Amino acid sequence: MKILTIAIPCYNSEAYMEKCIKSMLPAGEELEILIVDDGSTKDRTPQIADAYAARYPEIIRAVHQENGGHGEAVNAGLRNATGRYYKVVDSDDWVNTKSLIRIMEKMKELEESGGVDMLLANFVYDKVGAKHKKLMRFKNAFPVNEVFGWERMGHLHETQYILMHNIFYRTQMLKDCHLELPKHTFYVDNIFAFQPFPYVEKLYYMDENLYHYFIGRDDQSVNEKVMIGRIDQQIRVNKIMIDVMGEQDFSTKDPHLKKYMLIYLSKIMMVTSMMLILDGSKEALAKKADIWAYLKEHDAEDYKKLRAGLLGILMNLPGRFGRRATILGYKAAQKFVGFN
Repeated sequence: MKILTIAIPCYNSEAYMEKCIKSMLPAGEELEILIVDDGSTKDRTPQIADAYAARYPEIIRAVHQENGGHGEAVNAGLRNATGRYYKVVDSDDWVNTKSLIRIMEKMKELEESGGVDMLLANFVYDKVGAKHKKLMRFKNAFPVNEVFGWERMGHLHETQYILMHNIFYRTQMLKDCHLELPKHTFYVDNIFAFQPFPYVEKLYYMDENLYHYFIGRDDQSVNEKVMIGRIDQQIRVNKIMIDVMGEQDFSTKDPHLKKYMLIYLSKIMMVTSMMLILDGSKEALAKKADIWAYLKEHDAEDYKKLRAGLLGILMNLPGRFGRRATILGYKAAQKFVGFN
């Protein structure tokens, strides 16, 4: 069995997918790379996938499917994965090869004592034109190089995110929790990171700057204007995460688990609210009120906590001047953190 499967969802990715693939190849035959061609039609993505699979049959497999969106490509990768651990790397991103090799070596070592459910590393906001790339590091928040549980996790700053980019999950655990992302929906990487949390008991963090999260294409899904145009999909993801939170019986779980799920949910509520505030239309502001009402209806206790928190207050400052203040704060954070 392979130690790690990395799925690369590709949709008309000819211009950048090879950089992504080549960053992983030196990791060798204990790595399985699944190039998932999600119904590409406008370029040579399918042919490139097949060519790499033919050239490196011990490492790479090409999976072709009708277009189902990013989530269905992740689902296809999971269905076809044979590695003990599973990771997703978007086709316009890439990894630090040496870090990947060190992480795989650690995975093999961990497997000798039963393995872990989630392994975490660092990631870099690799923004076009930025002189200094923002490193998202977690050494202050997680124990380093040791197996730990939720109770050992420290404080995550408001600008720190556990995302799909820095997560490796145990493959069988993802299958056991019946993870299946919705089709034709952007921003499902947040569901990928969030939904399995209640099934995670053993964690491990390596202070490795592994994932390079490319930011800067005008058509990129995380581009601010694109996000505002696709806000209904962001809202759909947000509501699914609220549902996941509300379905949990936390009385049987580590009490620290809920704390970190609330941190994650609060940040997604912030992103959704911020995009709607930036839109500024009456319809958008009504949608912002609706998503907070949805949280209140489905989880009144957590609504009170999130609404009273810093992000909840900032996202709900009253009136036009309140929204202007929120936007100014967002722009300052945007510059500091380096996201789009």
